[in-house]
Amino acid sequence: MATSSLAAAPVAPELVDPRARSIPPVASRVVPEPARRILVVALRTTLVTLLLTGLLYPMAMTGLAQGIFPRAASGSLVTNAEGKVVGSRWIGQAFAGAGYFQPRPSAAGNGFDATSSGGSNLGPTSAKLRDRVKADVARLRHDNPDATGPVPAELVTASASGLDPDLSPAAASWQLERVAKARGLEAERVRNVLAEQIEGRDLGFLGEPHVNVLLLNLALDRRFGAPHATK
Repeated sequence: MATSSLAAAPVAPELVDPRARSIPPVASRVVPEPARRILVVALRTTLVTLLLTGLLYPMAMTGLAQGIFPRAASGSLVTNAEGKVVGSRWIGQAFAGAGYFQPRPSAAGNGFDATSSGGSNLGPTSAKLRDRVKADVARLRHDNPDATGPVPAELVTASASGLDPDLSPAAASWQLERVAKARGLEAERVRNVLAEQIEGRDLGFLGEPHVNVLLLNLALDRRFGAPHATK
């Protein structure tokens, strides 16, 4: 039997693409001079931008803020009568005990978690939201048997951030009887402290009058001492 050769026939030179002969091997290619210049400019621009916007500008703004508004730039921290930091005036927190005014609920993390700011994103048709509000209303009614009028809406609705530190004067007043009773005080004495803590509208026309819950509770402790009975 005859055998056939598998050797490839030589390719005629005129059939080879002349462009292929001019392309150097990959290892021998180099970046052209114009491309190198563009690369150097891009790297230099990146480095300068990083230094200006990522280092120098933040340091300058931090130093300026510390010089002009040192307390606010440090977080507006609040201390108690012993000088211990107990929170920030801009971040709400929960309070245990009937002798303290309670803030509005929080959906940030497990509640008032500054690292997980946000709302529940539950809409008005949500059954979960309805059930939670009903439970909160029942709890508030139970804890405030002497309160008159309907439960203020803000005491059963969380803010968008979950960290709102303020209440309206009306929502704070609704809790006044419970706080006074737990502290063994006449309601009028607690009402006077509440009135002192009401903050007006910014610039006289922006926002609504409000009460910072943390500052209000600290004012009560400074004036009357910590409540003896909590529950």
